[in-house]
Amino acid sequence: MNFAIIGCGVIAETHANALKRLAEEDCVLYACCDIVPEKADACAARHNVPKVYYTDEAVLADPDVDVVCVCVPSGSHGDVTIAAARAGKHIVCEKPLEITPERAIQAAGAARRYGVKMQSIHQRRMMPAAIAAREAIRKGQLGRVCLAEAQLKYYRDQAYYDSAGWRGTWELDGGGALMNQGVHGVDLILWILGGQVDTLYGRAETLARKIPVEDTAAAVLRMKDGALCVIEGATTAYPGFSTAFSIYGERGTISFDDSGVKEWNFIDPETAPPRPEDGTAMGGAGSNIDITIDGHVALLRDLAQAVREDREPILPPEDALAAIKVICGIYESSRTGRPVRI
Repeated sequence: MNFAIIGCGVIAETHANALKRLAEEDCVLYACCDIVPEKADACAARHNVPKVYYTDEAVLADPDVDVVCVCVPSGSHGDVTIAAARAGKHIVCEKPLEITPERAIQAAGAARRYGVKMQSIHQRRMMPAAIAAREAIRKGQLGRVCLAEAQLKYYRDQAYYDSAGWRGTWELDGGGALMNQGVHGVDLILWILGGQVDTLYGRAETLARKIPVEDTAAAVLRMKDGALCVIEGATTAYPGFSTAFSIYGERGTISFDDSGVKEWNFIDPETAPPRPEDGTAMGGAGSNIDITIDGHVALLRDLAQAVREDREPILPPEDALAAIKVICGIYESSRTGRPVRI
């Protein structure tokens, strides 16, 4: 199965390295594409890629391309995914699927309309602790969930934002600490809770960086089942801290971070679910270049299997909508000073 990477920036390396690990499973990095020829050439040279393209139209016209990895700036995800779907290519789309709910819905709809498989990259869902926490809630082993927390405290200096013209902009990044880095954690806590958000109140501020979007944010969400969820997101937390999640229920507490489980305590140990094994740390707290590839390997493998088996991928595009709606809701609440109903 031939994969093509469109957009040869930093995250393209993660996709390329994940495909190297999947080479024995017949997943081949066949082409690199970037509108900056030097980037495409360099990516192809580093990874011994046979085909190089400098326009989206050219790579999508190649009949030997089966899957495209969309690694362009966030605000361009929709345009590329829709074009890829129209060309009959299966899609792996980096987070966020798009930067507004409306554009994300259009991107997801294109995959359905043209009958292609599309996987969204939210690799934290592959963490054993996250999977076990979600199952414990679904089975009622925590009882009623009262409070949940997502602490998304990254560090990105001014040089990071200055390194590419699209970073930290509303037009192409869609926001700052929440829409770029924090979207992973927002997606994960919503997925674990398994419920829908009723209302939220949030503040998103620019406190330390010279950017038009937020570098620091906090929000309180009220879920439709009454649970409260607190989200903290920042790129101002030096030197960057492990992303952490906690869920407090009537019958126990679950807490974990990038390194694994911190609390797995239940009032009745006899009915408690087994404590999960620690997975590989996701990385990325202090730098965008230290993200580990295990989650990407799992999701790219699943997309290939979904194509071969003609089934839904584990993370279809519609699943990516909830986090985008919530983050845009936090931005709206911060602008208006009022709660927002989701």
